[in-house]
Amino acid sequence: MIVVTTPTGQIGGRLVRRLLDQDKEVRVIARDASRLDDTVRERVETVEGSHDDPAVLDKALPGAEALFWLVPPNPRAPSAEEHYLGFARAGAAAIARHGVGHVVGASSAGHGWQTPAGVLSAAFAMDAELGTSGAAYRALSMPFYMENLLRQLDAIRGRGAFSLTCAGDVPLALIATRDIAGTAADLLTDRSWTGQENLPVFGPDRLTPDGMAEVISEELGRPVAYRRMSVDDYASLLRSRGAGDRTVKDVTEAFAAQDHGIYDADWAIAEPTPTDFRTWCREVLKPAVDTPAS
Repeated sequence: MIVVTTPTGQIGGRLVRRLLDQDKEVRVIARDASRLDDTVRERVETVEGSHDDPAVLDKALPGAEALFWLVPPNPRAPSAEEHYLGFARAGAAAIARHGVGHVVGASSAGHGWQTPAGVLSAAFAMDAELGTSGAAYRALSMPFYMENLLRQLDAIRGRGAFSLTCAGDVPLALIATRDIAGTAADLLTDRSWTGQENLPVFGPDRLTPDGMAEVISEELGRPVAYRRMSVDDYASLLRSRGAGDRTVKDVTEAFAAQDHGIYDADWAIAEPTPTDFRTWCREVLKPAVDTPAS
C-alpha cells in the first residue's frame, strides 16, 4: 500500500494517476474527498482530513509500505516554519508508530544554505524532522516550478508579460510538476533504496527569464516580455492582497535566496528530468492561455 498526501494538488494528483496506471494499491489523505476525480475516487482508499492530525494519520498509515509527503501552503499560518514543522512532527511520529519503511517528501533545493530563506528554510526543517522517523527518506529537492507561471495567465494574455524578482539575464533553475510526480512514483514503487538523502530534481534547461520569454513568445505566437519586479514591490503586492508581515518575510526571503544562488549547488549535480521548458509551454501553458478566462 502506498499512501499519498495532497492527492488533488498539481503534484499529488499526477502522482496518484501514475501509481494507478501501474495498478498499485493507493490510499489518499484528502481534506475534501469531493474534489477527487470520480475515476480516481473509485480506485483508491480515501481517508478524509488533514495530515497534520495524528488521528487522520492513524487511519491512513496502517499497512502502508511507502508514503508521499507534501505540506500544503497556508498563507494564514503564523510562520512557514511553524506550519511545516507542525505537519512534520505529526508525520514523523506516525511514520515511526506504524513502521512505514519509505517516505518521499516534496522539498526545496538548497539544503545547507547558511542564511534564512523563508519558505525554503521551512522545507529544510521539515526534512530534518521527518528524518527522525527512522524511515528511509528522500527529500525531492526542487527549484522554481514552471507551473508557477500559470498564476500570471491574465498578465500573459492581457499585457504580454510575466514578472519575477530575479535578474533577467541570469539562468533560473526550473522543474515541471509532471517530472516531480514521475520521480516520486519511481521511488515509491521501487523501494530498493535505503538511508536518508536529498535528491535534486531539476529540468534540463539553462534558461534565463529573458530566454524563457523568448520561448513563450515563440510557442504562443505573440510577443511576451519578462519584466523584473523588485522584492519590495512584490512585498507591497502581497500586502495589498492581505498577507501579514511574517508571510511577506517568508516569501521575500525565499526569493532573495533564489536570486543569490540557493539552487546552484544542487543544480550542478542534478540529473536532468525529461520535460524541457519549451515542451511545457506547448503542452501546458499555451492551452491554459488559449482557454478564455472565466
